[in-house]
Amino acid sequence: MTGRTPAVRCACSSASASHSASAARWGPTASRRSPTSLGTHHEDAPTSRLRDLLLPASIVVSLLASSSAPTPLYAKYSDQWHFSPITTTVVFGTYCIAVLAALLVLGRASDHLGRRPVLLGALALQIVAMVVFSEAGDIGALFAGRILQGFGTGSALGALGAAMLDVDRERGTRANAVAPGLGSGIGALSSGLIVQYLPAPTRLVYLVFIGVFLAQALGVALLTEATGRRPGLRAALIPELAVPRHLRRLLLAVAPVLFAVWSLGGFYGSLAPALARQLSGSDSAVIGGLGLVVLTVVSSVTIVAFARIPPRTVMFLGITLLVLGSLGTLLAVEASSVTGFFACTLVCGIGFGAGFQGGMRTVVPLVAEHERAGVLSSIYVICYLGMGLPAVVAGILVVHGGGLSTATRDYSLFVVTFAVATLISLLRVRGRTRPASLTCAAHDDVRCAPSPNR
Repeated sequence: MTGRTPAVRCACSSASASHSASAARWGPTASRRSPTSLGTHHEDAPTSRLRDLLLPASIVVSLLASSSAPTPLYAKYSDQWHFSPITTTVVFGTYCIAVLAALLVLGRASDHLGRRPVLLGALALQIVAMVVFSEAGDIGALFAGRILQGFGTGSALGALGAAMLDVDRERGTRANAVAPGLGSGIGALSSGLIVQYLPAPTRLVYLVFIGVFLAQALGVALLTEATGRRPGLRAALIPELAVPRHLRRLLLAVAPVLFAVWSLGGFYGSLAPALARQLSGSDSAVIGGLGLVVLTVVSSVTIVAFARIPPRTVMFLGITLLVLGSLGTLLAVEASSVTGFFACTLVCGIGFGAGFQGGMRTVVPLVAEHERAGVLSSIYVICYLGMGLPAVVAGILVVHGGGLSTATRDYSLFVVTFAVATLISLLRVRGRTRPASLTCAAHDDVRCAPSPNR
């Protein structure tokens, strides 16, 4: 390809062929033709599709909420078991590595096994991880819980993202962008409140999530997939970033902003609680987790507010605000201003939401149905690399490089560098690509696909 718009052709085959192609997964066609696939309904109204989005979106929210739940607890764990900020970031990085491993190995499994068995297995792992956390007596239990949690989250993200796109392409893309940030914010806030005001904080928050995951597992178990397995599972388990050739250039262009915004999430999920307490002079767990809450909730609101703005414009806005917010955070820390820190966190949250949404909307709408789980897994690999690696480096800088202030300065400059790299990449991508899967006007259940000979 040379930047030209790829031609599209309508794959307007018979209704039976269309049904067999989509019935193996949760999707709009399957849900209309099979009342048990996504609930008992026969209409294709927007409200019906919105209901079908709720379960997979809620699972993404709870997965990310449980992953951020330990954030306000790190100070308590550190006091009990006497470990340094390096250990905090390594525990956090271990979770990210486990997510990456699961994404690479299991990211496409749901395309062959079906969504339901993959999600049930992931939720079972999450429940075991919560049990390990609730009974943790040393740092080894934190590592074990984080590994289990990472594998559970990584094995489910591709399937959940694909399931939401199966139901509704536009709303599914938006939900894929909103749910992770919303979940992270909810987890940090609820955990902070429990730690601050309720008894047995190192157990209660995890028991709450066990109940949530059990309820969601029941919801998944009640769904019926229309057909059985598809061949090719063994090949799908070989680690691979499954990105179609026509999307690679675009994904490489937006990869730096995805990496940068999620590296902010890594900072706010690992070291920002200690920084907020240092700047405020308070040891409150709520203050410690408030930075992550502000970042993620504001990013989720931004995604909804900017939904109708062209993705390229949104991404440029996100890059600008990431630079301003990161530099402002640096100045606030230098001035020891907790108010400035949270104000700049709000700006960073808008940049996070705009940058992540712009990246998702640049790539995801172009993905064909059978490529969804693999492409979304590849996107999350970039995101979790951004979340984990810089956070571990920052933990080392805290101990050996001059403390929290120095680590924050270097982290801010790092985010600015990646934001500028994204700007350069986007300016070099001149071609515009139309969606790889459109809806035929005459047959709203028949997909259109890019012509293979163009």
